[in-house]
Amino acid sequence: MDLSQIIHPNQLHGLSINELQQIAYQIREKHLQTVATNGGHLGPGLGVVELTLSLYQTLDLNCDKVVWDVGHQAYPHKLITGRYNNFHTLRQKDGIAGYLKRSESIFDHFGAGHASTSISAALGMALARDFKGEKFKVVAVIGDGALTGGMALEAINHAGHLPNTNLLVVLNDNEMSISPNIGAISRYLNKLRLTLPMQLVKENLKEQVKQIPLVGDSPSSELKSLKNGMKFLTMTKVGSVFEELGFTYIGPIDGHNLEELIATFEQAHQISGPVLVHVATIKGKGYKIAEKDQVAYHAQSPFDLVSGKVKPSSQPKGLAYSTVFADTLVKFAEKNSNIIGITAAMATGTGLDKLQAKLPHQYIDVGIAEQHAVTLAAGLACEVMRPVVAIYSSFLQRAYDQIVHDICIQKLPVFFCMDRAGIVGADGPTHQGMYDIAYLRCLPNIVLMAPKDEVELQQMLATGIQYTDGPIAMRYPRGNGYGLPLIEEGWQPLPIGKSEILRHGDDVVMVAYGSMVYSAMQAAEILSEHGIEATVVNARFVKPLDTDLIVPLVKQIPRVVSLEEGCVMGGFGSAIVEALLEHGVVVPVLQIGVPDRLVEHASPNESKAQLGLTSLQIVDRIQSFFTFSLHKMLTQLNSDD
Repeated sequence: MDLSQIIHPNQLHGLSINELQQIAYQIREKHLQTVATNGGHLGPGLGVVELTLSLYQTLDLNCDKVVWDVGHQAYPHKLITGRYNNFHTLRQKDGIAGYLKRSESIFDHFGAGHASTSISAALGMALARDFKGEKFKVVAVIGDGALTGGMALEAINHAGHLPNTNLLVVLNDNEMSISPNIGAISRYLNKLRLTLPMQLVKENLKEQVKQIPLVGDSPSSELKSLKNGMKFLTMTKVGSVFEELGFTYIGPIDGHNLEELIATFEQAHQISGPVLVHVATIKGKGYKIAEKDQVAYHAQSPFDLVSGKVKPSSQPKGLAYSTVFADTLVKFAEKNSNIIGITAAMATGTGLDKLQAKLPHQYIDVGIAEQHAVTLAAGLACEVMRPVVAIYSSFLQRAYDQIVHDICIQKLPVFFCMDRAGIVGADGPTHQGMYDIAYLRCLPNIVLMAPKDEVELQQMLATGIQYTDGPIAMRYPRGNGYGLPLIEEGWQPLPIGKSEILRHGDDVVMVAYGSMVYSAMQAAEILSEHGIEATVVNARFVKPLDTDLIVPLVKQIPRVVSLEEGCVMGGFGSAIVEALLEHGVVVPVLQIGVPDRLVEHASPNESKAQLGLTSLQIVDRIQSFFTFSLHKMLTQLNSDD
C-alpha cells in the first residue's frame, strides 16, 4: 500500500510488518521533504513513526481516542489521517497546522502546542466514557521531556487513584525535550532504558511456576506476592515508581521494532486500569544528520536535505533579539556573580545556552516546569540573588498564579524576559505572544517595558538587572533586529516609566510600544506625504505609563493613536485610554493592535496584513478614523448652536 492511499488510520489494520515498514519509509521521506521546504519540527516526528503505525494498527480510530502531547511529534499522525495530499502546505497560511487542531481533523482528538497536557485530557475523556457507559480506548502519548511538567505528574497521580478507569499512557522516551532532559525523572528513565523489560520477568516467572507439580495452571495467591517480591529483589527500580503510583508498567520497549510494539500495545489493551508503556525511541530516526544533532534538528528553518544546512535568507538581517539578549546577559553575568539565568527547557530558544556554556554555575534549567521556574526565582530573590527568568510570552501564561502569588504580592525583584512576544508566525495560536501586556499590566508592583530595537533591548537589560524595588518584565519579538550597531559595554539603565519623543507633528499623536515603534515611524512619514504631521512617542514602558509626557501632549494634540503587537483588549491602548480618562482628558483614541480573535499560522508579515498592522494599513486606518471623528465633532458643534 502506498502512503498517499491512506486516508483513514484503520487502513493499517491487517498490514504485514513488511508493508508497515514500507509506509514508515514513505512517512519519513514525505516528512523530511516537507520540513526541508517549509521549516518546522523535524526530530520529534521522525522518532515516532513506528510507534504511531503500531499503535494505530491496534486501535479502531472510528471510536478510540489518541491524545498527542504538544503535537509536534504528530506529523506521522497527520500523514495517515487524510492530510497527505495537503501536507506540502504545512505551517503555511491556510494550510496544515504545525500542531494538532480539533477543527482540522476528526482524528485530532485534542489540540495542544504546549507540553504536559495529554494525560489530563485523556483521563477526562476516559472518565466521560465511563460516565456514559461507553466502550472505547483512550491513549495519551507523552514525551519524557513533557513528563517533567507538573501537570503531567498531577494527572498521573489522579489516574493512579482510579484502578477501574482504563487508560493507556505511552511514554515516548528519546532522552530529549528540545535540549537534553534534566532532573531526577530523566535520570530515572535513563536507568530504566538500561534494564530488561519488567513485564518479561513477571511473565517468565509465571510460566516457570506453572511447571511446579501440584500448582500448574492454578497458581496460588502466594504467586502474586512472589512476583511483586521479585520485582524488588531482581530489579529494584524497574518501573516501580509508576507501579507504586497505580499504573501497570510495561517496558522499556524498542520504539522502532514494529513487531514488538504491536504485540506490546495489544497486550496493554487487555490490562484493566491505568497502564504505562515505556517506549525507547531515537529522536530524528532515519535522518543521520538529525540523529547526530538532536538539539538543532528538533525544529528547523528550510534546509538542504543533503547537507542539512539551513538555506540562507534572501535579505540581510540584524542579529536575532534572542542572540542580543543572550550575549548581553552573559557580559552582565560575568561582572555580577549574583545573576542567575533560568529557563524552562528552552535553553537554545531563549539563547541561555550561551550562559550555560560560559557560566554554567549561573544557569538553571528546570525542565518543562514554568511554575517551578517562577517560584524558584522568587526563592533566589529572597536571598539577594538576581534571577533572570527567560521564558516565551505564551509559556509564561502557564505560571500566572506564581507571578501573582509568589512574586508580585511579595514584591520580589525577579526579572522576566519574555521572548516571542507578539506575532510569532507558523506555530499558530498556541504560540502567539498576544496576551502578556494584558495579563501582567493588571498586577500590582510590576514594571513592564518593551524595546523598540536591539540597542534599546540592551539598555532595558541594564534597567531590569539594576531594578530591585520589585518585579520587572521585558517583552521582545521573535526574529531579527534592525542591524543597528550594538553597545559593547557601559550600558546605562533607562529611567523607569519614561518615554521619548522620536518625531514632532501637530495633527496626531502616535504612541507606540515595543516592536510597533518603527512601524509608527514609517506610517508617520507616509502621513506627512499626505499633509498630516504626526508626533511619534516611543512609550518604552506600559507600566508605569509616562503620563507626565503623554497627558500634556494629548491636551495640545487631541487625536491619539496607540500601537501595540498584542491584544487590544486590556493591552497598551487600554492603558492609554485609562490614563487619559483618569486625568479628565476625553479625546478620540484609535487603538491599533490585535483584535479579539485567534491569530492562525502564517508568516508574521501575512498575519500583520490580515490584522491591519502594516504601515500602509495604519495610515489608512488613521485617515479613516479621524476624518470620521472630525465630521462627528463638527456635526455635534453645529447641533449645539
